[in-house]
Amino acid sequence: MAHLRIGSRGSQLALWQANHVAALLKERGHSIAIEVIKTTGDKITEVSLAQVGTKGMFTKEIEEALAEGRVDLAVHSLKDLPTDLPPGFELAAIMKREDARDAFISKKYKSLTDLPQRSHIGTSSLRREAQLRALRPDLRVSPLRGNVDTRLRKLEAGEYDAIILAAAGVKRLGREDAIREILQPEIMCPAAGQGALGIEIRNGDRAVARHLEFLDDPAARATTECERALLQKLGGGCQVPIGAHATCSGRELHLVARVARQDGSLVISEEGRGKNPLQLGAAVGEKLLQRGAEEILREIYGTGTTVPEQP
Repeated sequence: MAHLRIGSRGSQLALWQANHVAALLKERGHSIAIEVIKTTGDKITEVSLAQVGTKGMFTKEIEEALAEGRVDLAVHSLKDLPTDLPPGFELAAIMKREDARDAFISKKYKSLTDLPQRSHIGTSSLRREAQLRALRPDLRVSPLRGNVDTRLRKLEAGEYDAIILAAAGVKRLGREDAIREILQPEIMCPAAGQGALGIEIRNGDRAVARHLEFLDDPAARATTECERALLQKLGGGCQVPIGAHATCSGRELHLVARVARQDGSLVISEEGRGKNPLQLGAAVGEKLLQRGAEEILREIYGTGTTVPEQP
């Protein structure tokens, strides 16, 4: 058995994720240590994520610890990982996926449609903001930063009438009681990789990879690879208004995807079916580009979709 060091962000949710992986590894007889690493995204809290524009802002410092040999593996929310990992790293496992959808949370209102006109709603992502503005242009949408508990406290304090969070994070922290409505993908298309945990290691570290093999879930890997292939085709990072949601039935994948202008004035949706995750993701991405997604993304990137930096 091995002594394995896990690198993790310090938020409550990140530590839940790291401890979850640690518990599974301990069951296999390994000894585990968790090293908390503060990332750029954790340090910048006063502006919206989309304004930061830093590649790998939730992963760079953890990858540095991996490269230096201070940790042996890193546990990430997969949606935080750029679609192209830096040289020297690989995804050893993508774990069984929690709910990939978004959750509507409110003290007073039972659903998004139940919100009165001009209600104040908070969200941390351009993707949600763009889709919210398309669905409910009457709402006041404001940035919402902080960990899950912080965001829930802001709602409790009356700063917002409602907030939108990833259902997976709320459920993992035992706060499912706060969820008033799960937003179906046809209403709010989730982020690529949402709800999945990715375990990153040094490329070629076969000893650690063997210890992690049992954590890899084929269905989660297939659906998230499909979503991330679409994201890569569009040149998108985790803070652009692109939604992607793949489901798996037998050997066939079904992918739905959406690109929306930030103000909600234009929404382009596409879908497709296939057996090869990477080919399906690229094909649906190409359909979106042909229908005008490139123009929307150019407004975000400023210079087109060719080689954007992924936040």
